[in-house]
Amino acid sequence: VQLQASGGGLVQTGGFLRLSCAASAGRIFIMGWFRQGPGKEREPVAAIVWSNGGTYYADSMKGRVTISRDTAKNMVYLQMNSLKAEDTAVYYCAAKRSGLVYHIQAYDYDYWGQGTLVTVSS
Repeated sequence: VQLQASGGGLVQTGGFLRLSCAASAGRIFIMGWFRQGPGKEREPVAAIVWSNGGTYYADSMKGRVTISRDTAKNMVYLQMNSLKAEDTAVYYCAAKRSGLVYHIQAYDYDYWGQGTLVTVSS
Protein backbone atom coordinates (compact mmCIF):
# COMPACT_ATOMS: atom_id res chain seq x y z
CA VAL A 1 0.00 0.00 0.00
CA GLN A 2 1.35 3.40 -0.96
CA LEU A 3 0.07 6.60 0.60
CA GLN A 4 0.40 10.12 -0.73
CA ALA A 5 -0.54 13.04 1.52
CA SER A 6 -1.25 16.50 0.17
CA GLY A 7 -3.02 19.72 1.01
CA GLY A 8 -0.62 21.29 3.45
CA GLY A 9 0.38 24.91 3.27
CA LEU A 10 0.52 28.23 5.05
CA VAL A 11 -2.59 29.41 6.84
CA GLN A 12 -3.33 32.11 9.38
CA THR A 13 -4.44 31.45 12.92
CA GLY A 14 -8.11 30.65 12.96
CA GLY A 15 -8.05 29.41 9.40
CA PHE A 16 -8.76 26.00 7.97
CA LEU A 17 -7.22 23.41 5.69
CA ARG A 18 -8.25 20.09 4.28
CA LEU A 19 -5.58 17.45 3.94
CA SER A 20 -5.95 14.58 1.52
CA CYS A 21 -4.36 11.16 1.41
CA ALA A 22 -4.46 8.99 -1.68
CA ALA A 23 -4.07 5.27 -1.07
CA SER A 24 -3.09 2.68 -3.62
CA ALA A 25 -5.08 -0.52 -3.76
CA GLY A 26 -4.32 -2.94 -0.98
CA ARG A 27 -5.45 -4.34 2.30
CA ILE A 28 -6.42 -1.41 4.47
CA PHE A 29 -8.49 -1.72 7.58
CA ILE A 30 -7.92 1.58 9.36
CA MET A 31 -6.47 4.87 8.15
CA GLY A 32 -5.02 7.44 10.48
CA TRP A 33 -3.56 10.92 10.56
CA PHE A 34 -0.58 11.82 12.72
CA ARG A 35 1.48 14.94 13.08
CA GLN A 36 4.95 15.89 14.18
CA GLY A 37 5.72 19.44 15.20
CA PRO A 38 9.19 21.00 15.39
CA GLY A 39 11.17 19.31 18.13
CA LYS A 40 8.21 17.15 19.11
CA GLU A 41 7.36 13.49 18.91
CA ARG A 42 4.89 12.20 16.38
CA GLU A 43 1.39 12.23 17.83
CA PRO A 44 -1.94 10.85 16.68
CA VAL A 45 -4.72 13.07 15.40
CA ALA A 46 -7.55 10.88 14.13
CA ALA A 47 -8.38 7.50 12.63
CA ILE A 48 -11.14 5.99 10.55
CA VAL A 49 -12.28 2.46 9.81
CA TRP A 50 -12.13 1.97 6.07
CA SER A 51 -15.14 -0.32 5.79
CA ASN A 52 -17.75 1.40 7.94
CA GLY A 53 -16.43 4.91 8.54
CA GLY A 54 -16.15 4.59 12.28
CA THR A 55 -13.90 7.30 13.68
CA TYR A 56 -11.72 8.07 16.63
CA TYR A 57 -10.19 11.40 17.57
CA ALA A 58 -7.15 11.88 19.72
CA ASP A 59 -7.09 14.70 22.24
CA SER A 60 -4.52 16.63 20.19
CA MET A 61 -7.09 18.26 17.90
CA LYS A 62 -10.42 16.88 19.04
CA GLY A 63 -13.32 19.17 18.24
CA ARG A 64 -11.42 20.97 15.50
CA VAL A 65 -10.86 18.19 12.99
CA THR A 66 -13.00 15.78 11.02
CA ILE A 67 -11.66 12.66 9.35
CA SER A 68 -13.54 11.17 6.42
CA ARG A 69 -12.97 8.76 3.58
CA ASP A 70 -14.12 8.15 0.04
CA THR A 71 -13.81 4.45 -0.64
CA ALA A 72 -14.60 4.86 -4.34
CA LYS A 73 -11.63 7.18 -4.77
CA ASN A 74 -9.38 5.50 -2.19
CA MET A 75 -9.02 8.82 -0.42
CA VAL A 76 -8.94 9.90 3.21
CA TYR A 77 -9.37 13.49 4.29
CA LEU A 78 -8.65 15.55 7.37
CA GLN A 79 -10.63 18.75 7.66
CA MET A 80 -8.90 21.06 10.14
CA ASN A 81 -10.60 24.17 11.49
CA SER A 82 -9.73 26.94 13.93
CA LEU A 83 -6.05 26.31 13.40
CA LYS A 84 -3.56 27.51 15.97
CA ALA A 85 0.13 28.24 15.77
CA GLU A 86 0.81 25.09 17.78
CA ASP A 87 -0.80 23.04 15.01
CA THR A 88 2.23 23.76 12.85
CA ALA A 89 3.61 20.34 11.98
CA VAL A 90 4.21 17.80 9.29
CA TYR A 91 1.04 15.77 8.95
CA TYR A 92 1.25 12.13 7.96
CA CYS A 93 -1.37 9.69 6.82
CA ALA A 94 -0.93 6.06 7.72
CA ALA A 95 -2.72 2.76 7.34
CA LYS A 96 -2.92 -0.49 9.20
CA ARG A 97 -4.21 -3.87 8.17
CA SER A 98 -5.94 -4.81 11.40
CA GLY A 99 -6.63 -3.70 14.94
CA LEU A 100 -8.90 -1.24 16.70
CA VAL A 101 -9.62 2.29 15.58
CA TYR A 102 -8.95 3.71 19.04
CA HIS A 103 -5.53 2.06 19.21
CA ILE A 104 -3.96 4.99 17.47
CA GLN A 105 -0.28 4.57 18.23
CA ALA A 106 2.23 5.16 15.47
CA TYR A 107 3.95 1.82 16.03
CA ASP A 108 0.68 0.06 15.28
CA TYR A 109 0.55 1.31 11.68
CA ASP A 110 1.96 -0.61 8.75
CA TYR A 111 2.15 1.98 5.98
CA TRP A 112 3.07 5.66 5.96
CA GLY A 113 2.85 8.53 3.53
CA GLN A 114 5.59 11.10 3.10
CA GLY A 115 3.94 13.88 5.08
CA THR A 116 2.62 17.30 4.20
CA LEU A 117 3.69 20.48 6.01
CA VAL A 118 1.12 22.69 7.67
CA THR A 119 2.31 26.07 8.88
CA VAL A 120 -0.02 28.23 10.93
CA SER A 121 1.09 31.82 11.24
CA SER A 122 0.12 33.83 14.27
